[in-house]
Amino acid sequence: MAADQRLRIGIAGYGVVGKRRRACIDDHPSLRTVAVCDQTFAQATTLPDGVRAYPDYRRLLDDQLDAVFISLPNYLAPEVTIAALERGLHVFCEKPPGRTLQDVERVIEVERAHPGLVLKYGFNHRYHDSVREALSLVNARALGEIINLRGVYGKSKVVPFAGSWRAERRYAGGGILLDQGIHMVDLIRLFGGEFTEVKSYVANSYWKHDVEDNAYAILRSTTGKVAMLHSSATQWQHRFCLEIALTEGYLELRGILSGSKSYGQEQLVIGRRAEAATGAAHEEVKTFLEDNSWRDEVQEFAKAILEGCPPASGTSADARETMRLVTRIYCADPGWREAFGIEEPDAQPLRPLPVPVR
Repeated sequence: MAADQRLRIGIAGYGVVGKRRRACIDDHPSLRTVAVCDQTFAQATTLPDGVRAYPDYRRLLDDQLDAVFISLPNYLAPEVTIAALERGLHVFCEKPPGRTLQDVERVIEVERAHPGLVLKYGFNHRYHDSVREALSLVNARALGEIINLRGVYGKSKVVPFAGSWRAERRYAGGGILLDQGIHMVDLIRLFGGEFTEVKSYVANSYWKHDVEDNAYAILRSTTGKVAMLHSSATQWQHRFCLEIALTEGYLELRGILSGSKSYGQEQLVIGRRAEAATGAAHEEVKTFLEDNSWRDEVQEFAKAILEGCPPASGTSADARETMRLVTRIYCADPGWREAFGIEEPDAQPLRPLPVPVR
């Protein structure tokens, strides 16, 4: 740790997301940003505030750091995560953790060799207040047991970014499901547990990229819970909605606070089952006006490092199982699996991961 007792942080990928992370890092009393890297820097330089800036992640990792935040394209994320772990650095990496499940498994093998390090992935939606409150109600059995879930997450295109890498399979690994829908897949797992049966239809018939613009899936767990998912890049009005039906009522997460402000108000609707033929007589609607999810993720990462414990959420095990389910959705469509040679994941999870130590 640095002489002033704050962890020295590097940021690999200093675009919109990297800069947003930096704001949370520098607001934390135990963290400080000392270096960044991005392809927009033609050569090594020093920013006006004294932060060192590099054009390449290798030079960033050679700096004197304690931890690194990675907000790079999918094809680079696992490579840089592995390089950082091998240099003895704690790592926070944005989702998705890579292009494939195999990418995640390669990272985990390196993580196993460095049990004293913290690795956390940015599954940001878990930290939204509407999601946290809904999860609290589910865990308390306030509305009984979950019967089924229905999730829709969509926007109006596969967004070209930094040379259109998001629309090219060799760089992105997947389209709207892997880029945005992975958040909904992660939430479905968070609420419903692990799903073992998967049926799907995956298509790229509108935008004509070699990555999907729509994915439709039906999932069933070993306990009989059923989840339906639609991840779309042809949702002309951006939408986020997760409906949870329970034995004594229902929850509906509508909208989510985001940088674009295009998904509407973030709300949690709470309804209770009634015997009336018309259904519930009353709904409670809670509206959330502040998004502290980015701040809270960074705080949890710092706590895990400082206290020598695993992060409460966003572990590599979370990333692995969410990527496993995403991969199974791709593979459940035979035509999609065969067209792109996607390998069916093992039915059983990998052995348990080590717990970080001080």
